[in-house]
Amino acid sequence: MSVLAIIPAAGMGVRMGGATPKQFLSVEGVPIFVHTLRKFVAAEVIDEIYLGLRREDKERVQTEIEREHFPKTVRLLAGGATRQETVAQCLKEAPHTTEVVVVHDAVRPFIELDMIRRVVDAARKHGAAILGIPSVDTVKQVERQLILGTIPRERIVLAQTPQAFRYSILREAFDRAAADGFNGTDESSLVERLGNNVTVLMGSDRNIKITKPSDLPLARLYIAQEREQQKTE
Repeated sequence: MSVLAIIPAAGMGVRMGGATPKQFLSVEGVPIFVHTLRKFVAAEVIDEIYLGLRREDKERVQTEIEREHFPKTVRLLAGGATRQETVAQCLKEAPHTTEVVVVHDAVRPFIELDMIRRVVDAARKHGAAILGIPSVDTVKQVERQLILGTIPRERIVLAQTPQAFRYSILREAFDRAAADGFNGTDESSLVERLGNNVTVLMGSDRNIKITKPSDLPLARLYIAQEREQQKTE
């Protein structure tokens, strides 16, 4: 029984602006998606990695991966028009001997190895698990610029990835969503529709999703800090 990581990287990153999708932007000389792949290659709990991407990006991505000489298999698969379609395409290729599937954003390169391990362990135990952090801001429910109410912060969690699931649960969730024409913003939302409980583990403020230009200076700082830490280990 194996653990498969699916990393969707087929998005266009419109919030970042510019012609280059955000996952291909260079941070300290290395594309963001490569920084992310390095973490999952280093994670002992992960056996194989599927990278979902646009067909037109396959050649450039293959070149970057070959440059890394990863000791772990990174399989490139054609994605779809949406994140959900991309993950679904990758999930179809997963062997039925897969025990746990981990889905992670290609533009979250600062995930800690221990968090990957913990979310996989929780999925094995409970069936489904995600990372999340509490909201520090007051959250308002609104409609057409009018406030309908204030949602207690203790009931709010900001979801992160990786999100991990037993293969059978995630496959059923995607099959049901396709049959119902349902589109979710993350994998957990599809699993929740089945009535399954999803365990939330504490994430990290450093586990940022690089989506806009203002995220890049912080990303460069985190990369520099990681390199300094590696020198002392």
